Amino acid sequence: MEGFGRLNGKVAIISGAASGIGKATAHLFAREGAKLALADVSEDALKEVTQLVIDAGGAAVMKKTDVSNEEDVKALIDLALDTYSEVHILCNNAGITGNHEAINPEEQDGANWQQVFAVNVLGAMYATKHIATHMKQRGSGAIVNTASVAGIRAGAGTNAYSATKAGVISFTQTAACDFGKYNVRVNAVCPGLIETGMTKPVFDYAREAGKEDKLGSRCEMQRYGKPEEIANAILFLASDDASYITGQALPVDGGNTASLNLPGMKF
Repeated sequence: MEGFGRLNGKVAIISGAASGIGKATAHLFAREGAKLALADVSEDALKEVTQLVIDAGGAAVMKKTDVSNEEDVKALIDLALDTYSEVHILCNNAGITGNHEAINPEEQDGANWQQVFAVNVLGAMYATKHIATHMKQRGSGAIVNTASVAGIRAGAGTNAYSATKAGVISFTQTAACDFGKYNVRVNAVCPGLIETGMTKPVFDYAREAGKEDKLGSRCEMQRYGKPEEIANAILFLASDDASYITGQALPVDGGNTASLNLPGMKF
């Protein structure tokens, strides 16, 4: 397992690590020298990712974790601290889209909204809450939250998903203000359309309908992204290379948020 050693000596917690962006981030962090504590609600897939890291010469422990459950999240943080004694990086990556509910406000499902909020927003809050004392005492740390371009502009996700990702961005900013004086940085990545398990229905539909060439066509680069491209942005924000960056929401979206969703149309 070879990299550039950008995370040598660092310990990182990654939620949603069993697939997609979280899986790509786990592999990249391990290659860069980090010791890992991995979490996901999908235990079998999480075991596979953890074992792949170990087989490649990395260090990793895992815990099946429902991030919407505060006790689960606290147990994950405790596992990381008990195993490695310290934590330098927290990646709040776990997230769900929820039901693809109707657009009309009167047809929204409150239970769906509550579930999506509990995973996407409270999950990030719980983990940040339970790592905060440790990072403040250490006088350093990096927290990277996975938000979405759906939290920046309409048309990139369902109502509940978009609202929660906007909440993640706001939480990133307020937490950065809370932790700045302790040298603890808090940032977010905002992926555009990425092929992951979560977006599989979109990709399956497009391919079955013969519209695969349309995937990603609404961004300036006119293609969809890969999990590894988001993982690289997360690595940057988590590393010392971003030592003076905090409170930012970084779109990694092929230019989607730079335009009116009409490539080349600037006016």
